[in-house]
Amino acid sequence: MTHALKAILLTSVVALASGPALAQSQGDWTFGVGVGNVNPKSDNGTLAGGEASIDDDYSLVFTAEYFIRDNLGIELLAATPFEHDVSISGIGDAGSVKHLPPTLSLNYHFPTQSAWKPYVGAGINYTTFFEEDSDLGKLELDDSFGVAVQAGVDYLVSPTSAVRFTARWIDIDTDVELDGADIGTAEIDPVVLSLSYVFQF
Repeated sequence: MTHALKAILLTSVVALASGPALAQSQGDWTFGVGVGNVNPKSDNGTLAGGEASIDDDYSLVFTAEYFIRDNLGIELLAATPFEHDVSISGIGDAGSVKHLPPTLSLNYHFPTQSAWKPYVGAGINYTTFFEEDSDLGKLELDDSFGVAVQAGVDYLVSPTSAVRFTARWIDIDTDVELDGADIGTAEIDPVVLSLSYVFQF
C-alpha cells in the first residue's frame, strides 16, 4: 500500500470518526427531498360487507425541520399526492383515491461521532382524501387525524448534507361512504418508507 493511499484511508477514517453533526444545533434548518412509499397494512377493515384491500404507491416527499434545541427538531413532512386502488372481497375493484399526508413531528437526533446520525420522532398526521373514483357510485372518504412515529438515520456525505432513510408508521382510519351511505371504515395504518437527500441552510 502506498503512502498516499494510506494517508487517504487514514483521513477518511478520521473524518468519519469526528465528522460534524448535520444541523443538530439550536436554530439550524434542514430541508429534504426524496421518494416515499406508502404501504397500507394487509387487513384494511370491512367495507360493504367485504374485506377491503388497499394497494401501495410511491411519490415525492419533502421535509423541513427547525431545531428548537440542540439535537431536538420540529419537522414537517409534505408530499405530492399518493394514489391507491381499493378492492373489496366479493366485489372486486371498488375504485381509487388520492391522498396527501402532511405530518408534524418532534424529532430527537442522537449525537454521534461518526457519519451515521440516527434519530427518532413522534407527532400527528392529517390525511386528506380527494379525487375518489368508483364505478360503483359516488365514493367519499373522510379526512383523518392520527398519531405518527418514525425512526431514521442520516449518512453524512458532507458537513452540510446527508442521505436519509426513514421508516414511519401512521395511524390513518377513514369512514367511507358510497352514494351517501356509510359502508364502513377503512383502516389504512401504513408503513411509510422514504429515501431522501437532506441539506442544511
